[in-house]
Amino acid sequence: MAGSVFDSALFSRLFPTGELGRLFTDSAELRAMLLVEGMLAKVQGDQGIIPVESAQAITRAAMEVQLDPDALAQATGENGVSVPALVTAFRTEMQAPEHAAFVHWGATSQDIIDTGLMLRLRQALSLIEADLTAILNSLGDLAETHANLPMPARTYGQHATPTSFGAVIASWGMPLLGLLDELPGLRQRYLLVSLSGAAGTSGALGPQAAETRTALAKLLNLQDPGHSWHTDRAPVLRLADWFTRVTLTLGKLGEDAVELSQTGIGEILLGEGGASSTMPQKQNPVAPSVLVALARQQAGLSGVLQGAAMHRYQRDGAAWFTEWMCLPQIVLGAGAAGQTARALTERIKPNPDAMQAALDSHLGMIHAEALSFALAEHMPRPEAQAATKSLCREATETSMPLRDVVARYWPQIDTARLFDPGEQLGLAPDEARNFARKVTERPNG
Repeated sequence: MAGSVFDSALFSRLFPTGELGRLFTDSAELRAMLLVEGMLAKVQGDQGIIPVESAQAITRAAMEVQLDPDALAQATGENGVSVPALVTAFRTEMQAPEHAAFVHWGATSQDIIDTGLMLRLRQALSLIEADLTAILNSLGDLAETHANLPMPARTYGQHATPTSFGAVIASWGMPLLGLLDELPGLRQRYLLVSLSGAAGTSGALGPQAAETRTALAKLLNLQDPGHSWHTDRAPVLRLADWFTRVTLTLGKLGEDAVELSQTGIGEILLGEGGASSTMPQKQNPVAPSVLVALARQQAGLSGVLQGAAMHRYQRDGAAWFTEWMCLPQIVLGAGAAGQTARALTERIKPNPDAMQAALDSHLGMIHAEALSFALAEHMPRPEAQAATKSLCREATETSMPLRDVVARYWPQIDTARLFDPGEQLGLAPDEARNFARKVTERPNG
């Protein structure tokens, strides 16, 4: 097995990351860092900090030079960071020592790495946003179409009261709407440029250091934090938290889909796939299981990343390395969850017959709560609850449907309406339609 399922050719279709996967390769990281070096030189040339001719040469070379990650590996292993090797190789490839001397002027490795990371995280946000939008469009259609389709709600894994399939769909989708609503704020506050030099003081960047940082942020379409954030990993944590919550939300969808598609329940249909090597009757819930597995991985990685946010002094190698090991997996996990859920939600369908059979099972006990309130019209609520328990007990002991037991003792109660799941849905249809409306009202809905 490969070191990561996201890098595995064998598992690439089980844990698909799509375009997002290309953002977390050595080549993508080097390309992002070269872009930062080129734009830094451009800004410093415009400000007169380095010669304009050198700035132009560096900027042009940053767009053209291709560096081999393997050629940087030895020095990266020795230095613990890739930027010294990158800068050395870049200067060599420029073949213009009079200009190459001004590469990386006043910056530190962390400035280049963190700024390059933010450029890639920005792209990752956009790619996952597109997946979530597609997922919501599918869920919105399902919720609207099946707003009034009754099915059992479950608490503690047991039948509770009737709900609607549309409302269940809405419960999957509403958190996704909230996550998308957070994106403008995340982009505005946490996609930050980093430029503050070796120890965060900007000492080598000269008297125009603040102006240089602001101009670089504008050129890269990132935000200027106004200070050094070398050891303040809040921007990374907040973005990682969003990716984690995306995965957990889709994991909840997966968890429900696994349960609702299992043998003996079968209230939803997942389409083709999920074959067993030896059992021809099996149709395993593969995609939902992927969503659950990704969510479980995220929960663990998130805790490790939180611990990595504690940097000693002005930079901490171990904490930084830990972040490098966790963050890509978190982002790729969210990407795989988005791709998987996008395909899954396009083919999920309800099984109305199975839903009705589930509602009719267990002697109709799912209507016990509604019965207790019907009886409360004839007696105090506590007595009504006790009477309901007694009627349920008799139904169980006699194997007689609860509806028939109630009709025997309470002929004045309209059992046809009381035991009609469609009459006991409460606000479930409204919640389904409200969710569907919110989806269509979104700019990309």
